[in-house]
Amino acid sequence: MPAWQALIKHHQSVFRVHLRDLFASDPQRFERFSLELEGLLVDFSKQRVDDTTLRLLLDLAETARLGEWRARLFAGEKINFSEQRAVMHPALRYLKLGAFPSAAWDVMPEVRAVRAQMRAFSERVRGGLWRGFSGEAIRDVVNIGIGGSDLGPKMVVRTLAAYQRSGLRMHFVSNVDSAHLAKLLDSLDPRSTLFVVASKTFSTQETMLNAHTARAWLCAAAGEGWARALPLHFVAVTSDVARAATFGVPEANVFRMWDWVGGRYSLWSAVGLPIALAIGMNGFERLLAGAQAMDTHFCEAPFERNLPVLMALIGVWNTNFLGASTSAVLPYNESLRFLPSFLQQLEMESNGKTVGRDGLPLSCQANPIVWGEIGSNGQHAFFQLLHQGGWLVPSDFIASAQSDFPLPGHQAPLMANFLAQSAALAFGKTEAEARAELEAAGIAGDQITALLPHKVFAGNQPSTTIILPRLDPFHLGMLLALYEHKVFVQGVVWGINSFDQWGVELGKQLAGRLLPALQGEGDTDGLDQSTRELIAWCREHGDF
Repeated sequence: MPAWQALIKHHQSVFRVHLRDLFASDPQRFERFSLELEGLLVDFSKQRVDDTTLRLLLDLAETARLGEWRARLFAGEKINFSEQRAVMHPALRYLKLGAFPSAAWDVMPEVRAVRAQMRAFSERVRGGLWRGFSGEAIRDVVNIGIGGSDLGPKMVVRTLAAYQRSGLRMHFVSNVDSAHLAKLLDSLDPRSTLFVVASKTFSTQETMLNAHTARAWLCAAAGEGWARALPLHFVAVTSDVARAATFGVPEANVFRMWDWVGGRYSLWSAVGLPIALAIGMNGFERLLAGAQAMDTHFCEAPFERNLPVLMALIGVWNTNFLGASTSAVLPYNESLRFLPSFLQQLEMESNGKTVGRDGLPLSCQANPIVWGEIGSNGQHAFFQLLHQGGWLVPSDFIASAQSDFPLPGHQAPLMANFLAQSAALAFGKTEAEARAELEAAGIAGDQITALLPHKVFAGNQPSTTIILPRLDPFHLGMLLALYEHKVFVQGVVWGINSFDQWGVELGKQLAGRLLPALQGEGDTDGLDQSTRELIAWCREHGDF
């Protein structure tokens, strides 16, 4: 495309420009390259872009017909064409009156009905009115799911720990490795434990194996009254009511999902039931309100002042023109520990593809590898590589201005490190600065010559700084919806379907074939030599 070629030509003229030069030539750079929305501040000024870069990126968005694709998303069209599904997660956080996405196809009555069901149920559990088989109030809630049915609610519940009701402990089980569930069950009392089984099809292998193990544990404790006990200790989030009933969950305990909700976009649905149980339905709806505020901004703001659009386009610039193959997520807030994992799924499962919507190979690299860690810990682990390793690693630095668990003297040092690291990565330390620093320390002559190469920092590492006023449900909802729409915009620019994930299925299919062989009930004909020999070794040494 001409817009793409123009960016290639522009890159050839600016790729050697340093962030130090960009700031030196523009005293108002921060004001012009930052945006604030509802107290959420996003600073792009330390990205390696100038006015021309942004203008050409915006031209690229227009060429990719981003406005049309955005309209199709919010109109409920089946933009997930490979599965013939609409992509309607914005409906899940639509809190206004009236129809959505249209009067002709209004999903809001069923969405509101499930919300009302979530409110009634969560209030009963939180109020101690929902009782187990022996009359005990619920004290532990275990969410059993995997992928979006685990990462989303787990991340939000952990992030909003400061808003949780005391006396109700939240747990999340996803790994089919028995070590995950077994250790947890040893710490629980079956009389006061509630299980939430989250699976759209109610057939996900890992989820259902863990669910059946939990059911056996509960039934053993309930004894002869197990049939009466099951509905008191199990609820389901699924679209398959019949399978849930076969498992022992009555329809009254089923919170419905729909095929127009993808797993990694599902925390806003009944998959978020653990969130409602943890922070209350009012808190959950504040989370929805924050996401809806970002939806409105994404739909109404011009592209040049649109947070998801700018964030996405700068990511395209970093990946396809500056040549970055990875992107780091660096939260400076302990409560955001699971955000990098959540964003890994959101971004790489959505856009980790090499084939476009037209079925042809992409002519460019799509999504970078997303990774990250709590920033304070990362400083003592991998930041050395970021500073002096020679790799280009764009980063998102994320923090909240106020601590959600304040202790005297902690927040200022945290924020000092948060701000210092992004500045150090951007501006580095020149040879002249390093020399002056060594001389000021009384070092001279050959010692300077020996130390100088080790004291120089190249800098020019691009980063975006995101600061929330506080880590509350509303602003967390805004932050998550910001990343969701960023992923959508990048998918449009790259020309891919961001809402299917066929790559996830191949390993699952092969695992289904290998399981009988591991258990001695199937043959290994047709398998590669390595897999056959590994199966034989595992059967000899394992306990299947």
